[in-house]
Amino acid sequence: MSVDIETSHAVAPATAPTGSTSRALIIALASAAAFGTSGPFAKELFSAGWSPAAAVTMRIGIAAAILAIPAARELRGRWYLLRTHLRAVLLYGLFGVAGGQLFYFLAVQHLSVGVALLLEYLSPTLLVLLAWARTRRAPSRLTLLGAVVALAGLMLVLDVFGSVSVDAIGVVFGLGAAVCSATYFVVAAETPEDGLSPLVLSGAGLAVGLVPLLLLGVTGALPMHASTRSVPLAGWHVSVLVPVLGISVLAAAFAYVSGVVAARMLGTRVASFVALAEVLFAVLFAWFFLGELPLPVQLVGGGLIVLGVVLVRAADRGDTLAD
Repeated sequence: MSVDIETSHAVAPATAPTGSTSRALIIALASAAAFGTSGPFAKELFSAGWSPAAAVTMRIGIAAAILAIPAARELRGRWYLLRTHLRAVLLYGLFGVAGGQLFYFLAVQHLSVGVALLLEYLSPTLLVLLAWARTRRAPSRLTLLGAVVALAGLMLVLDVFGSVSVDAIGVVFGLGAAVCSATYFVVAAETPEDGLSPLVLSGAGLAVGLVPLLLLGVTGALPMHASTRSVPLAGWHVSVLVPVLGISVLAAAFAYVSGVVAARMLGTRVASFVALAEVLFAVLFAWFFLGELPLPVQLVGGGLIVLGVVLVRAADRGDTLAD
């Protein structure tokens, strides 16, 4: 598996019908929304006495178990595909699954949550710069404008200016999370003819990502503790199984599979920018589940993110037609 930004950027055919593009954007937004539920679910688990490492390990472990049987059935005995595309599975699992979450949690120990997320979501910009370096072709002005507008919107949604906390080590961890996120989109967008389906890649990648988390937990490098106490959610006291299943089934199993599908249909660049909508969904879900009202500036930021995605998508279509 060769990680080629230029190739993966053009995954969707140049003559892809409008309906196909609309479907791809809907899938990408569904994936972003699913990932966006992880924050409220995780927050309730933390309030019930769960450590972040335990919540993440549980989330990935259950998701891997859910996808194991359907992924095995889809392989139909062609286990050699996992060996053939082992590099893609390892990159997806170690970077896209485990690395991104681990670096993010390390970053928030040194930075405010808003700054840590802002650094992690620099991944779309990193992909644009990487494509520029590899192809020696400068991105269009529309792409650069879309990136700037989307990043400005991201800063407003995360209310970065209201809770700034900067630490050099935290910045390094945050940038590590951004690299892992960019790797996720690159690997997810790869579509070799004899490659792994989104279901198989996600299932195998989650299983791989679970291993280092378990090792870090067993060795005591990451604190692992959980609780069975009921939690408040959307005004109700519910079993801890509700956020456990929500963060595992919806925010992991469904989110990762649909994310791969969307990346293969849209390409790395557009898919990564659409994924910025996750932070807006997270704000809205926090409002619904936790009663945390979004600020007007966050809603404005959400509008800027959408505008940035539209500009990048328009530039992407223009580049495809030019090719």
